[in-house]
Amino acid sequence: MAKKQELTYASAIAEIEEIMAQIESNELNIDKLTESVKRVTALIKFCKTKLYETEEEVNRVIKEIS
Repeated sequence: MAKKQELTYASAIAEIEEIMAQIESNELNIDKLTESVKRVTALIKFCKTKLYETEEEVNRVIKEIS
């Protein structure tokens, strides 16, 4: 069985860009559109959380060295 690849910020952004390109070029049929929009929403939420956590960690490190 293949290992499931861990989602990273970079891979999430790449997937969002890929899905958006498909939507903009009308490559997705209406049946797949809802599923794709839900996936993009989940990916955006993941990215926002990752950015927030990174900001918090950077601020913590800066406070430690100040």
